[in-house]
Amino acid sequence: MAKEEFHVYRYRWVILAVFMCVVVVSQLLWITFAPVTGTAAAFYHVSDLSIGLLSMVFMVVYIFVSIPASWVIDTYGFRVAIGIGAVLTGVFGLIRGLAADHFTWVLIAQVGIAAGQPFLLNATTSVAARWFPISERTIASGLGSLAMYLGIAIGMVLTPYLVIHSGLVSTLFIYGLIAAVAAILFLVFAKERPPTPACLPGQEERSLVFEGLKNMLGKKDYILLLVVFFIGLGVFNAVATWIEEIVRPRGFTIIQAGVAGGLMIVGGLAGAVVISWLSDHYRKRVPFILLALSVSCLGLVGISFSTNYTLLLASSFVLGFFLLSAGPVGFQYGAEIAYPAPEGTSNGLLLLMGQISGIIFILGMDQFKSAGTGSMTLSLVILVGLLFIAFLIGTRLRESALLTSHSL
Repeated sequence: MAKEEFHVYRYRWVILAVFMCVVVVSQLLWITFAPVTGTAAAFYHVSDLSIGLLSMVFMVVYIFVSIPASWVIDTYGFRVAIGIGAVLTGVFGLIRGLAADHFTWVLIAQVGIAAGQPFLLNATTSVAARWFPISERTIASGLGSLAMYLGIAIGMVLTPYLVIHSGLVSTLFIYGLIAAVAAILFLVFAKERPPTPACLPGQEERSLVFEGLKNMLGKKDYILLLVVFFIGLGVFNAVATWIEEIVRPRGFTIIQAGVAGGLMIVGGLAGAVVISWLSDHYRKRVPFILLALSVSCLGLVGISFSTNYTLLLASSFVLGFFLLSAGPVGFQYGAEIAYPAPEGTSNGLLLLMGQISGIIFILGMDQFKSAGTGSMTLSLVILVGLLFIAFLIGTRLRESALLTSHSL
């Protein structure tokens, strides 16, 4: 029997590039205030928790918009969905920049930007499935996740410098202009699908979104993966949101907090590429998820107790490299074990878990911080324990049958 063949198009990298641009900007706008919490609180004359709300609102909005966004992705295609997200990001990013003097308007703009985020983040595996063969989908998803991390890294490192040298208002205006440009780039260059499918017949088929939800929630491995994402992504969201609050009581500056947060994301960038490539190369998902969760515990322990700046940076890098690298591998693993549920739905539900837990963990860390010193060490120790529990749950995951059944 003749071997079935398919054609893979070079334009897939253009699609991935413009998608990544929009995701980078979305994450940049989300994390803007995290490394300058104290400065922003003083500028707007509000509490640190109010500034934390500017980041947390993304998680709250995600809970309500995630499923509708996944439905749009799976019903009308990723170009329409990402286009909606890009326009919301560009328009409200500009509004935030133009009204940067007023906390209320900045909060309203954050809600608008947050409404666009699920249309972007939920589409990562859909872009990979539409334009890439199954043998490249984890690396494509990894690059999509890399864009998420890159946007956060830029925000962590660049924002403190811009705020110090140009002021908070000018910083928000610059970010708004960048958001508008990224939206235009996507709308101009994005295409929904290649001339012919980039995979073997049948591998691109997906069930309807609500039928897919029903099928996914009936699979034990997917339920376990949801719990792992609930803990892992929640830990990341909480640490990223409170990074300055975490290190400030130990005498670190906003620049040092930004560099530590940025290095955590740089580690994630490296991990997303390296671990995703290894996962595709060895055709395994579960061992790399377990590796990521186990070593992440060590990185978080370092962040919890470091008083030496070099040790803090090393711990941040380790946490980022392993915890964030679990994201793209986990997303692709989820898409494979949920098959034939649509990728947008499986991806969106995993992200939804992390947004819910992120809200819980962020509020919990604020409540448990020391009244006298502001220390969040107790909360961080609890998060370490939760990561270890996630590792134990991960040991019950079974390898993806879809991956092992295709030797492409």
